[in-house]
Amino acid sequence: MRWTESFISTLWQAPSEAEILSHKLMLRAGLIKKLAAGVYIFMPLGLKVLRKIENIVREEMNASGALELLMPILQPEELWQESGRWEEWSNEMMCVRDHHKRQFGLGPTHEEIVTDIIRKEIKSYKQLPVTFYQIQTKFRDEIRPRFGIIRAREFTMKDAYSFDRDIDGLNKNYKKMRSTYCKIFDKCVLKYQIVEAESGIMGGDVSHEFMALADSGEDVIVLCPSCGYSASMEKAEVLNIKQKTIDKCPKCAGCIEIRKGIELGHIFKLGDKYSKSMGAKFLDKDGREKSIIMGCYGIGISRIIAAVIEQNNDENGIIWPESIAPYQVEILPLNVNDNKTMQIAENLYEKFLSKRIEVIIDDRNERPGIKFKDADLIGIPIRITISSQKAKDNIVEIHKRDTEENKLVDIDELQQFRN
Repeated sequence: MRWTESFISTLWQAPSEAEILSHKLMLRAGLIKKLAAGVYIFMPLGLKVLRKIENIVREEMNASGALELLMPILQPEELWQESGRWEEWSNEMMCVRDHHKRQFGLGPTHEEIVTDIIRKEIKSYKQLPVTFYQIQTKFRDEIRPRFGIIRAREFTMKDAYSFDRDIDGLNKNYKKMRSTYCKIFDKCVLKYQIVEAESGIMGGDVSHEFMALADSGEDVIVLCPSCGYSASMEKAEVLNIKQKTIDKCPKCAGCIEIRKGIELGHIFKLGDKYSKSMGAKFLDKDGREKSIIMGCYGIGISRIIAAVIEQNNDENGIIWPESIAPYQVEILPLNVNDNKTMQIAENLYEKFLSKRIEVIIDDRNERPGIKFKDADLIGIPIRITISSQKAKDNIVEIHKRDTEENKLVDIDELQQFRN
């Protein structure tokens, strides 16, 4: 991609409403543009990152044996009335009415919809277990949207739902999904903590959150270095309900640490909460009718971007991990009016494209200072700088964004570049 054709619009300063670093950097780097409170447009550069995260999630979910489908955003009120959650979600559900005055919710989650699918399709124990997942836009009417895409009103989420014959089957699926989530977040190069959590209005008696450790996080977690216990503050308070302050671990009475985090994902053992209320049943091998046992597993795909930026940045901008960077390499010719400089730049650009290396060339006729500032801001892992002076000797400079390491390399040596 050529910079002049990529529609990257960077800002020297973030808008005043940007609260945390990831929000500021995403706006400054031109990854997103604000449309309304809690509603953002993903610009081409930001969308490339989002799609890469989706691909990582899809790859690992498929490897786990989960089956991808796509459920409607519009959800009939009647299904939520069946589960008993319509009133519970009344403050967060965005609603619309059709020409027949029938009310629909814009899906904040899809337990009711997927349970309706299953109760119509699953009749026998031979059809179980099965796990479905989707990558879908979700809507929640946040009273106070904040922190950019971390707490937005419209966001991208991966939600999965497992269906089993019994609790043993659920436990196996839950363990598998927990392992799958670790693989996903490891590939995104995130530092995270798995914590015990309250299930809230999602239901079930067991749940865990995956928290990206970040000082800017709005969630508070409790960690015990002595026994390894970790929990959300809500869960810890339930276990220590008689204490006014939490300072001792509920498991070993050791001293605990309080940390902040960004919720990346949440997994739940739902049991028969939805299958029982909505009549999702199957016949076991003895011909007895039983409720299907469910689990659900969510990942906030769009907020992963913010979490990665919160953990990977410096005073100059974003430092992307290679796995989700919008481009692997940036070619930066300092003087686009110098023939030798541009000959080297164009040759490298074509070579990388032929090797299917994701590359962007900054072909703007701008001052070097502006190019370097933008390069650091958008944070491509490797930058290849070509100056007029070094070009005479067929030398270029390779800069690694994460270590700030610089290395002078002969063009012939660079032809073997594999990133």
